Amino acid sequence: MKYSLCIGAYKGKDVIYHLEKIKEHGFNGLEYYGWWDLNIKEVAKEQERIGVGIIATCTKFFNLVDEKRRSEYINGLKQTIEACNILGTKSVITQTGNIIEGVPREKQQQAMVETLKKCAPLCEKSGIILEVEPLNGLVDHKGHFLQYSDEAVSVIDQVNSPNVKLVFDVYHQQITEGNVIRNAKNYIDRISHYHIADNPGRNQPGTGELNYINILNAIKETGFDEYVGLECGYTIDTDEALEEFKQTILKNVETLTA
Repeated sequence: MKYSLCIGAYKGKDVIYHLEKIKEHGFNGLEYYGWWDLNIKEVAKEQERIGVGIIATCTKFFNLVDEKRRSEYINGLKQTIEACNILGTKSVITQTGNIIEGVPREKQQQAMVETLKKCAPLCEKSGIILEVEPLNGLVDHKGHFLQYSDEAVSVIDQVNSPNVKLVFDVYHQQITEGNVIRNAKNYIDRISHYHIADNPGRNQPGTGELNYINILNAIKETGFDEYVGLECGYTIDTDEALEEFKQTILKNVETLTA
C-alpha cells in the first residue's frame, strides 16, 4: 500500500514544504484539496524536482444531490480535470452536499446517480478516478447527504463506471456505522482510496479507539495497493507523530525501507 499526507499536516507550511517532508519520511504523495489556490504549473515543476506529488485533490464544487446545479458541478469537474492533467493527479474527491429539505431522499439519490453518470465519461477519457466520500453527520458534517457505506456502494453500482469509486474514510465510518473492517473489505472492489484518523478527536492513528494495525492489515490482505491517506490532526509535533506511526503501526503492516 502507499501512504499520503494531507495538506495542513504541517500547519502554516505551503505545498512545497509538505512535499519535501513527505519525501523525507518515505511516504508517497500529498492530498491537496483546493487546487485552485495553487500555481499549478510551478507546483508541477517542483513535484518533478522532489520526486513526489499531489495524488488527490477535490472537485471545485460540491453538490451532487441538487439536479438544478448539475451543470455547475460538471463545469467544476472539467476545470479540475484540466488541473489534474498538469499536476499528474489521478484522484478527485467529491462530497455530495447536504440533504435538501422537502425533497424525497430517493430523488436526491437519483440526482447523484445521473450527475455521476454524466461525469463518468469525462473521467474515463482522462484516466482519473472520481471518488465519492461519505461523511459522518453526527460530529463533523451535520446534514451531509451521503453517510453510510452501503448507500454509497449502491450509488456507485448504479453509475457502473470503473472511474467512479469511493473514498472509504475509516474515521467517518467508525462514527456513522462502525463495523469498519468488514465494510472496508467487503466493498474493496468499489474503493479507490482510504482515509485514516483515530476516533475520538480525528488525530493521528494510535491516539484513540481504532486498532490500525488490524485495520491496515485487513485492507492489505485484500491485495489493495493504492493510497491510504492520513487525514488527521496531530497531538504532538508532526515529525514525531509520523515517526511514531511508522514504528508502532506501519512496521506491523509494511516492510519499511525509509
